[in-house]
Amino acid sequence: MESGFIEFDATLRDGRAVHLRAMRPSDEAELLQAFDRMSPDARYMRFMRSVREPNRDRLRKALASFPESGDGVVATVPAADGIDIVGSAIFVIGSNASSCEFAINVAAGYGAAGLGGTLMTALVAAARQRGLEEMEGFVLAENQPMLRLAARHGFSIAPDPEDRTVRLCRLRLRGA
Repeated sequence: MESGFIEFDATLRDGRAVHLRAMRPSDEAELLQAFDRMSPDARYMRFMRSVREPNRDRLRKALASFPESGDGVVATVPAADGIDIVGSAIFVIGSNASSCEFAINVAAGYGAAGLGGTLMTALVAAARQRGLEEMEGFVLAENQPMLRLAARHGFSIAPDPEDRTVRLCRLRLRGA
């Protein structure tokens, strides 16, 4: 099985260019560097708890499982050591095989430039191409930029019945 992502270059609202492509196991080191560049607040918003160190085993297993159990896309820019990952998005297929859960991360210097929207568009397209029926994500209620992004992409947003500090974002992928 191949990834559903098509490689392409995108120009952001501020004129900067990024290259988007499928995430692959060889991205591990760059993804760890991207984690290290995240502020404590950004880590809290992304992981919904304080995280000081990345879970390397979990990252390695996720990368090795793509594209069978999900998929990922990275946005890269040239860097002195080759590339830097400035944004990433993944979806993981649920136990019923018709739905997936998404997660998106955008580097601080790329917030509000349209990268999150570009990543979300690519992610939704890949999930639809896979024939998935629904995409969902759990977002902290205080993470207003992510909630606005989800709403702009057609996700319904509702309180999580199990945790009032979390919002459940859902998108029907078929018949939508």
